[in-house]
Amino acid sequence: MYYYGNRAATLMMLGRFREALEDAQQSVRLDDSFVRGHLREGKCHLSLGNAMAASRCFQRVLELDRKNTQAQQELKNATTVLEYEKIAEVDFEKRDFRKVVFCMDRALEFAPACHRFKILKAECLALLGRYPEAQSVASDILRMDSTNADALYVRGLCLYYEDCIEKAVQFFVQALRMAPDHEKACLACRNAKALKAKKEDGNKAFKKGNYKLAYELYTEALGIDPNNIKTNAKLYCNRGTVNSKLRKLEEAIDDCTNAVKLDDTYIKAYLRRAQCYMDTEQYEDAVRDYEKVYQTEKTKEHKQLLKNAQVELKKSKRKDYYKILGVDKNASEDEIKKAYRKRALMHHPDRHSGASAEVQKEEEKKFKEVGEAFTILSDPKKKARYDSGQDLEEDGLNMGDFDANNIFKAFFGGPGGFSFEGR
Repeated sequence: MYYYGNRAATLMMLGRFREALEDAQQSVRLDDSFVRGHLREGKCHLSLGNAMAASRCFQRVLELDRKNTQAQQELKNATTVLEYEKIAEVDFEKRDFRKVVFCMDRALEFAPACHRFKILKAECLALLGRYPEAQSVASDILRMDSTNADALYVRGLCLYYEDCIEKAVQFFVQALRMAPDHEKACLACRNAKALKAKKEDGNKAFKKGNYKLAYELYTEALGIDPNNIKTNAKLYCNRGTVNSKLRKLEEAIDDCTNAVKLDDTYIKAYLRRAQCYMDTEQYEDAVRDYEKVYQTEKTKEHKQLLKNAQVELKKSKRKDYYKILGVDKNASEDEIKKAYRKRALMHHPDRHSGASAEVQKEEEKKFKEVGEAFTILSDPKKKARYDSGQDLEEDGLNMGDFDANNIFKAFFGGPGGFSFEGR
């Protein structure tokens, strides 16, 4: 009895609680009144996370010795562990994983050798996206027990959530070899395989130019597992690319926004969204995204993209002379002249002489803008500077000083050459 008890105490000091438990149990089987034996058995149970069994041992000690202060304290500790277990169980169902980690940390203070508590903590860390911490806990357990199915599952879960799906499947399969009825590993393995297949099918359809099918496949993939943040971010970005190819630019922007909500470091999604903003002339938003990209990756390419967006933003804040004349940016010289003739006649003050003062003022303003537009777009050098986003006033051209009537007369000829009334 004493030899078993002493060896149990030694093994406990070495942290070998499972072996110590066997010796402590053997010591009390030989003598059920051996108080130290019951204390050691209870302490081993508690260290291994079996608080119910520990409580029974400490209660037996108190039956033998009511005033045993160690048993009284250890019984309280066991009760505390049971409370943390219950709270963690409820919070896991509520998906409050931070609270579960807190509870397991507290429980592990009394049960440092409990693999079950460590695995639950690691699983919650993985679900919180704290993959290195989760992998560290699982790896520690696997070093002591390479066949632990729960630890294998958590290692796979970390890889799965980091979008290393092929490696993740290997760990899930290994976990199922150790425990064929492991429900979580079975579900995760099924999801991982389905996600991998759908994503690959979507990529194949995209490469073949079958954008409608690619859109459908990416959408189906997004419905498989909402918890897989990194993979879903890529799927949203891929679907955004499909939408941009289909010229559904607002939908593409929405998809890229969902991607960066899931992963705010995802450069590809920012670049895709910025291009869509450029294509829809939302230049301020494009500049913001390109600034984010350039701050993260200071490459020449990203610097140029930012510069281009800034130029377009600057241009967008000026008068759009092409829009004023109603012509395309690639309009020929002849098309610009025809457009000026049409718009100048439309807004000429003489045409609106009988209108209200407010209308006359508005038409006079438009007539002047048409003259400005023609002055710039009919001159190749000025047009080139305007198209490149240069500030024309900085180049010495003050548009406030010119007379729109002079341009009109020069275009239509002097007195007798054109009569608005006759026209």
